[in-house]
Amino acid sequence: MASSIKAFFAFPSFTAISRSNQPQLPPIFVPTTKSSQLGLVPKSTESFYCRTIMEKLGSVHTSRVEYFRQVMRKMGDDREQAFEGLAMIDAVQRLALDHYFHDEIQELLHKHHQMLSVNAGVSSPQLHEAALSFRLLRQHGYNVPAGMLGTFKDMKVNNKQRMDIEGLMELYEASQLGVDGEDILDDAEEFSGQHLREMEPRLHHHQASAVRNTLRHPYHKNISSLVARNFRHGYQGPNMWIYELQELAKLDFNLVQSLHQTELHQVSRWWKEVGLSRELELVRDQPLKWYTWSLASIEDPSLSNERVELTKPIAMVYVIDDIFDVYGTLDELILFTQVLDRWDYSVAQQLPEYMKTCFKALDDITNELSDKVKMRHGWNPLCSLRKTWGSLCKAFLMEAKWFNSGTLPGAEEYLENGIVSSGVHVALVHLFFLLGQNLNRNTVDQIDSYPGVVSSSATILRLWDDLGSAKDENQEGNDGSYVECYLKEQDKGGGVGEVERARKHVKHKISNAWKRLNRECLLPNPFSSSSLAKASLNVARMVPLMYDYDEEHRLPSLHEFINSVLYEPAIL
Repeated sequence: MASSIKAFFAFPSFTAISRSNQPQLPPIFVPTTKSSQLGLVPKSTESFYCRTIMEKLGSVHTSRVEYFRQVMRKMGDDREQAFEGLAMIDAVQRLALDHYFHDEIQELLHKHHQMLSVNAGVSSPQLHEAALSFRLLRQHGYNVPAGMLGTFKDMKVNNKQRMDIEGLMELYEASQLGVDGEDILDDAEEFSGQHLREMEPRLHHHQASAVRNTLRHPYHKNISSLVARNFRHGYQGPNMWIYELQELAKLDFNLVQSLHQTELHQVSRWWKEVGLSRELELVRDQPLKWYTWSLASIEDPSLSNERVELTKPIAMVYVIDDIFDVYGTLDELILFTQVLDRWDYSVAQQLPEYMKTCFKALDDITNELSDKVKMRHGWNPLCSLRKTWGSLCKAFLMEAKWFNSGTLPGAEEYLENGIVSSGVHVALVHLFFLLGQNLNRNTVDQIDSYPGVVSSSATILRLWDDLGSAKDENQEGNDGSYVECYLKEQDKGGGVGEVERARKHVKHKISNAWKRLNRECLLPNPFSSSSLAKASLNVARMVPLMYDYDEEHRLPSLHEFINSVLYEPAIL
C-alpha cells in the first residue's frame, strides 16, 4: 500500500463503477450565501432557506443520494472491492451522510463479517485494512476480537513498516473502541500515538494536519458534525468520487442546517412563552446552549420533534441547578426536594413563589411530554419521568448539604452522587421515551435504574466538569470536585504536583468510563444498538466542548461548534 495519505481512497473511478445502467449524477446549480453572526437566525434567513433554496435542492439531493446508494450496492458484489467498500462506508460516516445509507452499510458489513468468518484466524497483511475493518465492525455492533489487529504486533519488530502513516492513524482510531481488559488495544493506542507524534514534525503539511487531527480528535470520540466539516473541505483524494460525495455532503449540510435553525426558533419561542427567565432573573437564560445538547445528541435529521422536545427537560435541569446553587436556602431546598420526590401538589403550596413557578413549569412540561409519548408510542411515562426528577433533586440536595456543612465526602461517594447530579440520566430517560424504541416493562425498569449505557456517559461528564474546576490549585469553596475529594481522601496537599497527579487519576477514570460505554454499546442488551446508545455516545463526545473553558472562563470550542453548525452554510 502506498504510504501517501491520498492512497486511502485509491478506488476505481466513478466512470468505471457506473458503466451499468445507473442514473447520471445530477449537477449542482444552487446559489450560496454568506455566514451570519452568532445569534438567533433572522426570520428572513429562515424564510430564504426554507422557501427558496430548499425547494431547489430537494430533487437534486434525492437523485444524488439514490446514485450513491447504487454505487454502494455494487461495492458489495466483488470480494476484491471489500476494502474499497469499507473505506466508502468510512467516508459516508465522516461526511455525516450515513443516515441515508443505513441498509447499504449494514449489507456491506454483513458480507464483510461473513467473509472474515470464513477466513477466521487469517489476519490482513495490511494494518490499515485490518484496523479499518475492526473499527467499522465494532462501531456497528459486531463483537469482533482485538486479535484482528495481529498485524500491529508485527510492526513492533519491523521498523520498515513504521512509516505506514495511514495504518498507524487507523490503528489509533481503532484503539478508541476498546473495552475493559483489552490490553492489546491499550498497547495499540500507546504504540500508534507515540510513533505518530514522532513522525508528525517531519511530514508535509497535509499529512501533518491529518495526523494532528487524528491524535486530538479521534473519530469515535468526536462529534460527527465536526468530523464532517473537516472532511467536507479538508480532505483531498485522487479520484473524482470523493469530491462528488463531498458535494453531496455540502448539499445535505445546508438542508439539515435549515432544519436545525427552524428547531432553534421553536425552542426559543417555547422558552420565551414559559417565562422563567422573567420570573427567575438569576437563572441561566441559554436556550441556544441547551438546544446544542439535543442537536449533538440526536443526529438523525428525521428526529426533529425529538430534538425540540428533549431541549425542554435539559433546560429545566439547568434551571433547577441554579435554584440549588443561587436561590434556595437549605430549608427551602429540602422542601423543594420533598415536593419533587413525591410530586405532591399540596406540599407545593408551601414553597416560596419562585419555587412554585419552577415546579409549575416542570409539571406542565412533564405532563405534556407524557401525553405526547402516550399518543405516539402507547406508553405513559409519567411515573418514570417524575421519579428521575426526584432523584436529580436529591442528588443536588446532597451537594448543598456538603457545601453548607463545609465537609467533603469520599471521592467515590462524591462520584456516585455526581453521576446523578450530572443530569444525564434525566435527559436520556426523557429521550428513551421520546424515541419509543423497544419500549416495554423490562426496558422501562432498566432505564429507571441507571443502566451502564447511561451511567458511563454521566461519569464522563461529571469527571470532565470537575477537571475544569480543579485547574486552580488555590481554588476556594466547599462545593467540591472529584479532584478535591480525592486529594483529601489520599491525605495529599494542594500543591502543583499533587493536583496534577490527581488530574491524571481522573483522566484514567474517564478512559475507563469510555471503555465501559463501549462495552455497553457492543454487548447484547436492550439498549446496545438503539438510538439511545448513540445519543449516550454523543453526550460523552459533546462533554469536552461544553466544559473546555479557557483562561477567561469562556468556551471558544463550543462557540466555534455552534457557529459552524448553525450559522455558516457550506459553500457549494
